[in-house]
Amino acid sequence: METVLGRYRNLIVLVGVLFVQVLGLAIQVKRTTDTDSSRLIRVWAVGAVSPLEKTLVWAQTSTGNLWHNYFYLRGVRAENRELKRQIEEMRVEHVRISQDAEQARRLQSLLAFKEQFISKTLAAQVIGSSGSEQSRSIYLDKGEKDGVKPDMAVITADGVVGKVLHVYRSTSLVLLVSDQTSGVGAILEKSRLQGILRGLPSGEIALEKVMSDEEVPAGELVLSSGGDRIFPKGLPIGRVVRVRPGSDLFLNIQVKPTANLSKLEEVLIVTKVDERQATPEQSGPVRAADVLAERLPTVPTKPAEAVGSAATGAAPQPGVPSTTVSAQPKPAQPKPKAPALAGDASATPTVRRPITSAPSSFTSTAQPGDAGTEAAKVPQKPVKPATEPEPQPPVQDPPQ
Repeated sequence: METVLGRYRNLIVLVGVLFVQVLGLAIQVKRTTDTDSSRLIRVWAVGAVSPLEKTLVWAQTSTGNLWHNYFYLRGVRAENRELKRQIEEMRVEHVRISQDAEQARRLQSLLAFKEQFISKTLAAQVIGSSGSEQSRSIYLDKGEKDGVKPDMAVITADGVVGKVLHVYRSTSLVLLVSDQTSGVGAILEKSRLQGILRGLPSGEIALEKVMSDEEVPAGELVLSSGGDRIFPKGLPIGRVVRVRPGSDLFLNIQVKPTANLSKLEEVLIVTKVDERQATPEQSGPVRAADVLAERLPTVPTKPAEAVGSAATGAAPQPGVPSTTVSAQPKPAQPKPKAPALAGDASATPTVRRPITSAPSSFTSTAQPGDAGTEAAKVPQKPVKPATEPEPQPPVQDPPQ
């Protein structure tokens, strides 16, 4: 080692001095680009370290992809099966809910229920607020000349905002639902409990007039009930945040508004609400009972020929159209006279009368459309004539 240093001492010193000079130049010289300027030593350092950094990042990315694409996804098949099962259950539930909705529409139509629909709205912009904690209201840039009237509902896409309190020429004052003097008829979405939504001094809103023995879960949606005749039924107002027992017989239910009342910019004024009778949809699915009722056989109407046959007592042959012909009366047969018996003038012999069948009606087959032609008569079976009884020998008295 000493031999190498002693032999190449001058060369080593020269290389060291040159390296120090180059390093000093790299520190002093700046490289100017379009965005900023940087020293030359920094450019060299970045160029030397960048390949190593790229290699490390590639190795890390490849390891992460291998973990997420293979090891981490080992349970994806079981998760897919569970999701498919949930989708099937949701489809069945959707069919059941659709059938219930159709039935509800039919019942509403049957009972002549009326529904409210928002048919016309007016877009307005918020231009100011009351600026007081005691009165929570906002000013809109639409007024009387735009068709705005008091007690019109003001809503947004998120839910109910308030109602129009005062109307001026080109502006209007809206009372928010969070004001202490406001009141909105409300109903809970699932439990269908009704109450009155009022504002609190703290700026929050609460649902009142709900009995303390009722159970109201947190997170349930509060909708407008339509009982105040201002807000249409079914509009979202807020969600239940906290439920506590009150001092009286009612619950203290705190509600968070679905609309951000502190950051209102554009709102909609409901200028017209249609109230019409509920009608069932004609394009909906047909019930199975209706299909079966259409396919069941009906009792055919009784033809006139059958009525005439029943009146004359003749039964028409099945499958053959018949024309009833009045039966001709059969001539009466003479009664046979009993011969005189010897020995007993008062004895009257017993005469057996033959039983004859009742005259039946003549039936004829008539072709349809042959009007004016007489139907061919079906001949009646001949009846055997009555035979005279043979005379019996006289009965003689025994000898005395």
